[in-house]
This record gives sequence, structure tokens and C-alpha cells, in this order.
Amino acid sequence: MIQLCFIDGKFIGPEEAVLPISDLIIQRGVGVFEAFASFGGKSLMLTPHMERFIASAKSSGIENIPDIEYMKGVVREGIAKIGHDVRVRTFLTGGDYFDTEKGCFPEPRFFVIFDDAGLISEEDREKGVTLEPVSFGRDNPEVKSVDYRATFTLTKNAYDILYCPGGEITECGHSNFFLVVNGKIITAPLSRVLKGTTRSAVIELAKKEGYTVEERCPLWSELTGASEAFITGSMKLVVPAVKIGGITISDGKMGKITRRIFELYKEYMKNWLE
Repeated sequence: MIQLCFIDGKFIGPEEAVLPISDLIIQRGVGVFEAFASFGGKSLMLTPHMERFIASAKSSGIENIPDIEYMKGVVREGIAKIGHDVRVRTFLTGGDYFDTEKGCFPEPRFFVIFDDAGLISEEDREKGVTLEPVSFGRDNPEVKSVDYRATFTLTKNAYDILYCPGGEITECGHSNFFLVVNGKIITAPLSRVLKGTTRSAVIELAKKEGYTVEERCPLWSELTGASEAFITGSMKLVVPAVKIGGITISDGKMGKITRRIFELYKEYMKNWLE
């Protein structure tokens, strides 16, 4: 449930927040966003998220982006106004027109939605989740676009979809994906997936712990021989993927490496609360 919005330079209730139908986020789906949670009243990895937010906007041709410190200030003020932990979603729209001469969207709208965090329960984390494979990849994986239609229409009864173009596995609709084969942690390279903030931290932590990390696309054919699989994200943190389509990963339980990575990340994230 939406708790609070920031739009047109002010905080208002969700029932008051509106966008004009002329905005290209409505007419053509032109827009980018970020989503992250607050823990103890502070945002997890706020700066990396805002940096990626700006990079996504620039890659989409959106210009005249608000200053990063201004946007971070809005996020912090909104969390303080609500008084409890929330999910934060920041948006930049295409605005009302496209400048054909300059080839850009020069007047974007910046707005923020603060709603219930919707964090995964520790019971569900322990059980693990099911992923629904799809045979294609995500367009422009380096951009966090507002187009998430596939994650609604194709997920079926699974927790998330898993993009598997041409027998390779890249990422989930809302998460980065990791596969453990012969003790090695495998995850798709940044050329194929969104630069997840949790993904980057997990790779760093895994290497420091002594695990071998291969940045290549896991293969569909490797699933049956995998000992573990897990997904990562700003709100889910680290969650085991115990079933993919009709394939159960190993014994269908959280594996030792996944559990260790989650423990390491819980300690690590304390240093990234802003």
C-alpha cells in the first residue's frame, strides 16, 4: 500500500498524486526507476542506487536530471515523515515531449513513491523460491526501465521469471541470478544484465571468502548438476532458488554457500545504510 508520494516538489498523499496524460511515461512507456528498502530508518545503498538511476536516465535520453544530493534528500525526508521502514521507488519520466533536434527528453518529471516494504519473510527465505524460465532476454539490460510487463504476465505461480535466451541464463525480472556448480559461483556478466547493487556486493564478499566467481552466463544444461542457486536484490537480499521450471536444484533446500553468502551480506549491509 502506498504511504506517501513526492511529486511536483512536494510530499502529498497517494490519492492526490497525478501525472498528466501527456507524459511519455504514459503514452510510450518512457521512464526509468529505482527500488530499494529502508532498514532502521536508513536507505540501503542509497548512493549506488541513485547513481544507477541517473545512468539509466542518461542511457534513455533523459536530460536535465535533478541533482543527486537533492534526490537523496527527498528520499531521506520521505522516510523520516513516515516513521517506519518502507520500500522507496524513484522515477524519472520522459516528460511531455521529445526534442527531435537534440534527440532527448529535456523535461522529465521526478517523483517518488513510498510504500510498504514487502520484505521476504525469514521463513520463506529458508524455504527458497521457484523461478519461471522464459526463452528470451530483457531489452537494454543496462537500463532499469519501467517496462516490467513480463514479470506480471509470465510469472505464473513462481516468485519471479528467469530470462533464458538461447540456452543461457542471464537474470530474473527483479533480481540477479547465481548458480553454484562444482563449488564455483557463476553469474552473468554486466554486459548481459543490470548492474545490481546487491550483486556487486555479493561478488566482492564471495571472493574475499575464498570462493571462485565466474562472470559468465550459466547454461540451462548446468542446472541439473548444480548444487545451489540463489537470487539477490535490494529488498530480498539473498534468497535460494530451489526450483526452476520443472527442475529441482539439488535437494531443494538452501545450500551451504547460499547461507554463508547471506550471513556475510547481512553484516556487510550495515555499512551501507545511508
